[in-house]
Amino acid sequence: MDNKVAFISGASKRLGAATATTLHGKGYDIVLHYHKSQDEAKALCERFNQARTNSAKLVQANLEDLDSLKSVYQQVHDCYGRLDVLINNASAFFPTPLKTLSVDTAQQMLASNALAPVLLASYAANALSQYNGCIINLIDIHSQKPLANHVLYSMSKAALANATLALAGELGPKVRVNGVSPGAILWPEQSQPSSQNSVLSEIPLARCGDPQDIANTIAFLVDEAPYISGQIIAVDGGRTAVGYRGA
Repeated sequence: MDNKVAFISGASKRLGAATATTLHGKGYDIVLHYHKSQDEAKALCERFNQARTNSAKLVQANLEDLDSLKSVYQQVHDCYGRLDVLINNASAFFPTPLKTLSVDTAQQMLASNALAPVLLASYAANALSQYNGCIINLIDIHSQKPLANHVLYSMSKAALANATLALAGELGPKVRVNGVSPGAILWPEQSQPSSQNSVLSEIPLARCGDPQDIANTIAFLVDEAPYISGQIIAVDGGRTAVGYRGA
């Protein structure tokens, strides 16, 4: 019997790599997407294939190039001839204070974080429907309360959250669509202890999360939640439940 197949965008590092590792451990064949992180992607793919022959393949693409996405999807499908799970994890994240905004920056952020996931979902819909598949979109708790000086990022993730609900309605009953909204999982590289402490003070569990928390939530939605669709689960230690400053 053919193994189920999952495609994960932005799979070479961080949350994407943790999710890929978890699903691979559950028997999935994995199509790993990367843009620039070639070394990390190749190492992860090699590790998977050493553990189970021909269980992982690579697709390189710049997902901001929207005109190329139909071809990218075809490459993904051609890897194993089927697709059961689409995980839209890749995203752009950088500050965009109003005084620095440009058309190019806006197009980059919206393409990566909102338009690419929706287009990939549209191209994958037929294949996913053949296997009662599912789509998981990685959103962000700041889709609800915008992050200071990140207007484009927050807006793009809010758009993806809304698209998740719309896709769930349009692609049912054959395809389930859900979202996962991480809170403080991995600190930004330039974050300072003072800002970290400020965030931690807003989290009832009083700690940062781990990439495995996200991977486990995704694995649950993929494999153990056949009657859950159109939901966005915050994995944030309770931060959104009690309120937080956002901007």
